[in-house]
Amino acid sequence: MVRFRRETVIGILLTSLPLLVAATGASLFFPGGGERLVTLFMINVIAVLGIGLYAGNSGIVSFGHVGFMAIGAYASGLLTINPIIEKTALPHLPEWLAGIGMPFLPALAVALLVVVAVAVLIGIPVARLGGSSASIATLGFLVIVHVVLVASSDFTRGSQTFFGIPRAVNLWLALPFAVAAIAIARIYRDSSAGLKLRASREDEIASIAVGVNVRLHRFIAWVIGAALAGTAGALLAHFLGAFSPKDFYFNLTFVLLAMLILGGITTVSGAVGGTAVIMVIVELLRKLEGGADFGVFSLPTVFGLTDIGIGVAILVVMYRLQDGLFGVRELDERLPWLKGFEARTSRLDSDGSGTPVTTAGTLRIENLGKSFSGLVALEKADFEITPGLVIGLIGPNGAGKSTLINSVSGVVPPSTGRVMIDGMDVASLPVHAVPVAGLARTFQNIRLFRNLTVLENVTVAASAFKREADPRERARRVLAEVGLEKFSDRLAGTLSYGAQRRLEIARALALEPRYLLLDEPAAGMNPAETQELMHVLDRIRTKYRLGLLVVEHDLKLIMRLCDRVVVLNKGQQIAIGSPAEVQSDPAVIEAYIGRRRTPKPAQPGPLEAAGLNPGAAGLHNPT
Repeated sequence: MVRFRRETVIGILLTSLPLLVAATGASLFFPGGGERLVTLFMINVIAVLGIGLYAGNSGIVSFGHVGFMAIGAYASGLLTINPIIEKTALPHLPEWLAGIGMPFLPALAVALLVVVAVAVLIGIPVARLGGSSASIATLGFLVIVHVVLVASSDFTRGSQTFFGIPRAVNLWLALPFAVAAIAIARIYRDSSAGLKLRASREDEIASIAVGVNVRLHRFIAWVIGAALAGTAGALLAHFLGAFSPKDFYFNLTFVLLAMLILGGITTVSGAVGGTAVIMVIVELLRKLEGGADFGVFSLPTVFGLTDIGIGVAILVVMYRLQDGLFGVRELDERLPWLKGFEARTSRLDSDGSGTPVTTAGTLRIENLGKSFSGLVALEKADFEITPGLVIGLIGPNGAGKSTLINSVSGVVPPSTGRVMIDGMDVASLPVHAVPVAGLARTFQNIRLFRNLTVLENVTVAASAFKREADPRERARRVLAEVGLEKFSDRLAGTLSYGAQRRLEIARALALEPRYLLLDEPAAGMNPAETQELMHVLDRIRTKYRLGLLVVEHDLKLIMRLCDRVVVLNKGQQIAIGSPAEVQSDPAVIEAYIGRRRTPKPAQPGPLEAAGLNPGAAGLHNPT
């Protein structure tokens, strides 16, 4: 845990350094105009970090955080407005709100309470949404805030300018707030909650399968981001001294999102860097917007030149750098000397040992069935998985294998039947709670968190349980189990196909399950990779006494690895038994080969004709 804090502190210091340099330089060499520009930069950094804390970690672009800026600005403005000006500007203000005249900092604290209260109310429904639906909902919130501000003329002066606000914010007041915002955003990003939300950004289904409560973490990020945005709004209000609802609407939303996207939506350093770049572009183009004479040629007045310049900058950067100027990793995470430090501490702290898990109980699948709009995909599957044994699940394409494993793991709730562990029906649990019951899984199509490192992929799962001070220690031990410890700092999406398969198994193993469901783990592997996978599965089965359910089309692998085999065909369970019993079962032969005349004695058996040689396994002899 100490190392985690040290890395985070280093990142905060490196990201805050440009702000300190800019503030010092402006005060020493550009007093007045330079200080105002850098102060506005600080405020914009806070606002962009507020949006990025939610959008960057969840992957959902938010248009609504500018609405929180407006709420923060008007709330703090109402509390601090000069009482003399208030009588003229807001003659119909209710008595309970009139004549308060609070100092800025206490008013900011009260304003943030208002912002957080609104964020909680709005966040409850927004957290249930994902993707474009959530983005549209945040846009609707922004529009609602704007309309309410315009309509509430007794409180806000409607569409007219709200003035009389004390200009209490200067460079040296804005700087500590900006550094604090960087610290909050980076601490959250590096925390267990931030890591889980970033995992859901990469693949929501896979994150749920390793115990992430996606709605909860989206809600938390939404509220924290709203608080930062509300702070930025209050600071901006007391920096300008006068504002109106249009100052917190689409134009500001466009500029702030441009800052976030240009620098890199997923990183704190990207938010700060993108803000600086856009502000430089805006400042340069604003001077040219009214026209300029360069001697050789003259530039005419171009209305909206700054917006055009921002749009062109985004297009150019996105064309060459899809993830923004700073990419998907923090600046400090790519420094060679920090990488070396992390590698050294990894070797010191990880001994490659594992902790055996509890093996009591049995996973019982009772009459499990699933229908989709009247189409029966699975019915009456009935068998059990015992710790320490490997159960194979085979069947032709469309037999219902993936439906069964999805129903057992809770991804697709079953229509009938139960999935029992220690007397508890896990099929009735929320999907993110299934791993806590001792059930983990992999997917037919690899579902990794591609823009997280190998270590972070496994840490997401390891942090589902608070059994160690630092879940990364557990993650490193599991990576050693599958031979991936030397790739811990690599992005998961850069691994070879076979290594990605093993990483998915490691992530599931980090949940410390009693039962592990593997959906076609050898799919797409070459023979060498398949052989290595066999060794890994056999080793973890023996060491941890896991109950394994392996869905696989490779019949040779199934017959060599499994103690018992379940066969599905057309959604029905047609056989269960040892590999030798299943190979000679007429119903299984018919499902794979089809009806045929009885072969001559000299001819090979049907499964051998299909490419399976039972004797080649050396483990199971049908005779």
